[in-house]
Amino acid sequence: MEAVEDVVIVGAGIAGLTTSLGLHRFGIRSLVLEASDTLRVTGFAFTTWANAWKVLDGLGIGDSLRQKHKQLDGMVVTSTTSGQPSSRLPFKSQNSEVRCVERKLLLEDLVKELPDGTVRYSSKVVSIEESGHFKLLNLVDGTIIKTKVLIGCDGVNSVVAKWLGFKKPASTGRSAIRGCAYYSGSHGFGPEFKLFIGKGFRSGFLPCNDSAMYWFFTWTPSSQDGDLEENTTKLKEFVLNKLQDLPDQVKAVIETTRTDIDDVISSPLRYRQPWELLWANISKGNVCVAGDALHSMTPDIGQGGCSALEDGFILARCLATALLKKPSGGGEEEEWKWIEMGLKSYVKQRRWRSIDLITTAYMVGRIQQSEGKLMNFLSDRVLSPILPGLLLKKSSFDVGRLNIA
Repeated sequence: MEAVEDVVIVGAGIAGLTTSLGLHRFGIRSLVLEASDTLRVTGFAFTTWANAWKVLDGLGIGDSLRQKHKQLDGMVVTSTTSGQPSSRLPFKSQNSEVRCVERKLLLEDLVKELPDGTVRYSSKVVSIEESGHFKLLNLVDGTIIKTKVLIGCDGVNSVVAKWLGFKKPASTGRSAIRGCAYYSGSHGFGPEFKLFIGKGFRSGFLPCNDSAMYWFFTWTPSSQDGDLEENTTKLKEFVLNKLQDLPDQVKAVIETTRTDIDDVISSPLRYRQPWELLWANISKGNVCVAGDALHSMTPDIGQGGCSALEDGFILARCLATALLKKPSGGGEEEEWKWIEMGLKSYVKQRRWRSIDLITTAYMVGRIQQSEGKLMNFLSDRVLSPILPGLLLKKSSFDVGRLNIA
């Protein structure tokens, strides 16, 4: 059975749904294929910096998300080696809006704005073929979808990225444990991002709202760590043991996190080697990638989800410009050339931004999580004082307006 679509987006994550909604704002329909049977909410929450809010406001869903998430007043970086705060930064004095947004609520708000039937679940793409200027997507259930434009937003194991010639993202040798604690009442924390670094790990605690606290812990696993990923109770015990010198109020967040409904996950940290993006085919003809499929990065500067929002917003604008400005009556060949031109414009705007974010995140993570006197000195005395400012600088990127260029 073969269906024909103008635009197919593989993956209903942040980048995929942002691209789809951006196109919808221009009156362009897209079909989003999601391999799972529901929205993917892995990761629980993410720090949403000023650059992300520009996208969310441009899409028209910013105020809805603001009502559900507390604005953070500032950030405190504390060295676990010295036990003393090494830097503080008030966000509001920098006119920077920062919140910790629950991924599930963001995805749900994106989907609510899309026409019914835009997202098709349980639709895993197993292979891609060419048919003239069209691409044929073979789904696991035998369905074949023919499309004029193919956009891969299908994560670190992207089928579309593989078709474009990308290698698999590289391992950093590090892993992350993430969790979210939900309270029946108020958790009692102020609106502050608490980051602890040193002794071979980094950990952060951020309130999403008055009743939800997001936390993360990154470290370098050893063979002695065993089967931590398969047991959420062991994951909590492991983190608490590593963070035993932290304040009791902070440790209580981890203790409060439930283990019976997958509120704790562990995963290896992978990244797209930045030099690969120098020569990679981010787009080829009428195919391109966005989000983690393009620039998988470590979470050390909190820009993974934010840059996925940037990707989708800019991609939608570039593609809409091509589709809506192409001359009428030009035929299939002319239309294909305009699509290719639109995707190349997107690549031009995203290549160096992606390289910058990947590289910065990797270096920050390596320094913060390393051990030894020299690395502790670099982390505590050199990086920590400038880190908050660095994060704000990377979040100052302006995607512009959602209109035809």
